[in-house]
Amino acid sequence: MTWHLVSLDAATPQPWRNAGGVTRELLTWPGPANWRVRISVADVQAAGAFSRFEDVDRWFAVLEGDGVVLHLDGDVHRLAVSDAPFHFHGDAAVHCALVGGPTRDLNLMAPPGRGRMERVHARLGVHAAAGSLLAVYAHGKPAHVAFHGKTFDVPPRHLAWTVLAADASGTITGSEALWMEAVP
Repeated sequence: MTWHLVSLDAATPQPWRNAGGVTRELLTWPGPANWRVRISVADVQAAGAFSRFEDVDRWFAVLEGDGVVLHLDGDVHRLAVSDAPFHFHGDAAVHCALVGGPTRDLNLMAPPGRGRMERVHARLGVHAAAGSLLAVYAHGKPAHVAFHGKTFDVPPRHLAWTVLAADASGTITGSEALWMEAVP
């Protein structure tokens, strides 16, 4: 099993059409033109509507800032750095308001019913099936990964990812990390 490491600082910022922020794509798998799984970090600088993505589930987690308020289907969801990732359908109409100013957020997009994102609170044990795409994002502090006999550290502001050839189990240890799994 080979883990790939992607630096947030090396990812090119892509401005949004509505001028409300920029996105840095960390992973588009299997490729940029035909992705089934996308992991990105967004710098939200102004309130506005989220882009819609048909046939995709989305997860959204605040990494920095005072948080956001998401308006979705008549409901209001306030999200801060310590909150669990928020899951919603990509074709939903979502409006984002900033709580106290700009935020930095992590996004996962995957086929409906085939992904998940979790915050790591100290230690997280996981088991994944063959064919799964696994990823760990460490933001302000490093994360330690012990998976299928391999151990390594993910530096701050980096994404580590792999696609499993066989079922595997492991643990992720950290205080500012997120775990993602998708079955493309």
